Amino acid sequence: MTFLLLYCLLGAISGILAGLLGVGGGIVIVPMLTYLFTLQQLPDAYILHLALGTSLASIMFTSISSARAHHGRGAVIWSMVRRISPGIVVGGLLGSWVAAQLSSRVLKGSFVVFLFFVAAKLLRNVAPTPRQATGTAGMLGAGTLIGAVSSVVGIGGGTMTVPFMLRCNVSMHNAIGTSAAIGFPIALAGALGYAVNGLKTTALPAYSLGFIYLPALLGIVLASFLTAPLGAKLAHGLPVLKLKKIFGCLLIVVALKMSLTLF
Repeated sequence: MTFLLLYCLLGAISGILAGLLGVGGGIVIVPMLTYLFTLQQLPDAYILHLALGTSLASIMFTSISSARAHHGRGAVIWSMVRRISPGIVVGGLLGSWVAAQLSSRVLKGSFVVFLFFVAAKLLRNVAPTPRQATGTAGMLGAGTLIGAVSSVVGIGGGTMTVPFMLRCNVSMHNAIGTSAAIGFPIALAGALGYAVNGLKTTALPAYSLGFIYLPALLGIVLASFLTAPLGAKLAHGLPVLKLKKIFGCLLIVVALKMSLTLF
């Protein structure tokens, strides 16, 4: 029961961040699940795989709630969602297969590097140079890359889709809203891949669906589904740029802490 409450708290925080900053709740979910799974003494060799798979499964629900809230404010460009989704699905399935072949240590190292990358982007806050709208081939390529990277690090892709949207001359609020909607195909493909690729692993804990730990998923979803709309509402009224710098500093602390467990 204690861990279920902690999962609910984690879900509430990640839901707000997903709607507020457009960075994807996975940035918070993965390191926290890694910590909680370690406390629960889940199989060490698969803690990262379980954290990544569970994170993506939870983002399926968070993205729906967040996207609906942004859609209500007219902030989702659905034509872009439709054009980029085929590449997203291909990349998501590919990324989850690659992750299943890697050791927990390699996955953790990859996630730490990604945390530093995201933190640097948030702190620098350099707006991408706008360019002309991307064609079909460009959308497919960008979607595949975003889906693959997002699946390997267990996030909803906002850290990449928001800058991509800005480069396509989309406004910040529309970029965040559209990113929230794109998070669903990313999470769906990634979660499906982690579930399927983990089915043959016999050392996983009870109540696991492949590399998805269902008790954690339940707790996260119960809370994040309710708080994602709040984050979307706050995004239209708070100084998001200042909050991103604060969040960037927090990510550096988390990355440094995770780095200590690599050696």
